[in-house]
Amino acid sequence: MNESMIPKVLVTKIGFDGHDRGSRVVAAGLRDAGMEVIYTPPWQEIAAVVKLALEEDVDVIGISSLATDHLIVPKLMAALRAAGLGDVGVVVGGIVPDGEEQALLEAGVARVFHPGSAMAEIAAFVRELAAQVRARRVAA
Repeated sequence: MNESMIPKVLVTKIGFDGHDRGSRVVAAGLRDAGMEVIYTPPWQEIAAVVKLALEEDVDVIGISSLATDHLIVPKLMAALRAAGLGDVGVVVGGIVPDGEEQALLEAGVARVFHPGSAMAEIAAFVRELAAQVRARRVAA
């Protein structure tokens, strides 16, 4: 990976879940790891997230879920593809039951991070995912 590449990450919460402590912690951790982080308050609509991802030209979107909001992530993935943003990497963090994780991966989510995931592991994965996104964009 190009060490001079600074990943651009959007950290957000979609749906009606207002519990944002985890997303704030992850946003700060990614920032401290040298990434450019755009953080939104909770209760974002899918269309607003897609619009912001397009306007900010992000590499990765991190979705935080505590109260079943991960169930609308497949709709976000479809909206990203419809907007020509199918190359943007998406990760989900938070409370995702084991039986529901596979549906997120099948929808195109790159990885699901569960409570207790190490910040260093999250940052390393997001950095690598951002590098893959940039490489695909250059090749296209």
